[in-house]
Amino acid sequence: METFTNVKDPVANPAFAAQRRQALTRLDLTTIDAPIVSMVRRFNRLPYCFTLQSCCGHFLCAGQGDPRNVQRLPEARSTAPVEYRIAYLALCIDNNDEGVSLLADLRDVAAIDPEYVQFGCADWFWERQVNSYALQVEPTRYRTKDAVCLAYEEALQVQAVRDTVFSALERLLDARS
Repeated sequence: METFTNVKDPVANPAFAAQRRQALTRLDLTTIDAPIVSMVRRFNRLPYCFTLQSCCGHFLCAGQGDPRNVQRLPEARSTAPVEYRIAYLALCIDNNDEGVSLLADLRDVAAIDPEYVQFGCADWFWERQVNSYALQVEPTRYRTKDAVCLAYEEALQVQAVRDTVFSALERLLDARS
């Protein structure tokens, strides 16, 4: 999210329902990272939001050729750096009571670990779709980057935070179902 910015206030969007229908018609769940397909599907069942993009976060160690690797980092400690491609969920949220409530819940998820979780907007998403928001997991110092190199110990920390965030999102969805 090279243009990640602070949260913007939602604006009126009379075309939301049509935009949502169009986005859901184009959605190809086979392009979603397997560990978060269910979560994406569940968000898209909520009538006041729809997903724009997502990534479960990819950890690439030396010699790993698959940039979409979804395997967990081995617990064995290493001194080799890890390339991390951010975990994020980008949503378009309707400017109504339920949408505003969802925004508050997403802010709460980001508060789980402010050093590693950010909730905000990406200018290029907003330019294409108003009321678009992103929740992302990565060290705050890199919040405007899509991929970074991390020391192995920090990569393990990011992985743990990511897992906690995804669990929190599942609980959020449970409460809204």
